[in-house]
Amino acid sequence: MARDLTFNILTPTALTHAHNGDKVGAPLEQTGRKAMLDEIREDADERMGKSIESLRTHLAKIRTGRANPSLLDGIVVPYYGNDTPLNQVATITVEDARTLAIAPWEKNLIPEIEKAILKSDVGITPASTSDLVRVPLPALTEENRRDLARQAKQETETARIAARNIRREAIADVRELVKEKMVAEDDAHRAEETIQKLTDRRIAEMEEVLSAKESDLLEI
Repeated sequence: MARDLTFNILTPTALTHAHNGDKVGAPLEQTGRKAMLDEIREDADERMGKSIESLRTHLAKIRTGRANPSLLDGIVVPYYGNDTPLNQVATITVEDARTLAIAPWEKNLIPEIEKAILKSDVGITPASTSDLVRVPLPALTEENRRDLARQAKQETETARIAARNIRREAIADVRELVKEKMVAEDDAHRAEETIQKLTDRRIAEMEEVLSAKESDLLEI
């Protein structure tokens, strides 16, 4: 089913019909048609871009053989009664290739940070000193790498499915405009081709993100 989009640009004739509660019975002038089709394409592009950012966020949480502060993204600690992202109450640095160092802004947060890491799904046991929490990353076994690579591929497939769903919705929106005689068939056909090219480009970007993650996972 096509989504209910509200378009920002209508010709004076179309606007009069809309105010009267009538359907627009003839194609809008060229600029109006192009504006509506552009709006559908831009909406699809923005939503696919968000899917890519979501993929990056999920893949960042899959640990590799190298220490990376993004591994701790999503971890929150109680801070004055509020669950607060770890990176907003501490400085996270790479101490060496396989160790992250967390320096909380207030030392009384050290026990809370340890608890939050242990409760998270990163699967790592922290170690603390009087002023730091260290997160040592054990070396990945070959089996670990295969499992993590499989997880990365699953996350990427989820993003691909999201992009295809967005494409389907955008094309349905275009066809709804044709059905309502708000755009011409030729314009709609060109818009569908543009949406397909956009989808192909965004999926290619997802593949690049996955490839980079797989390269990280293969590093010893």
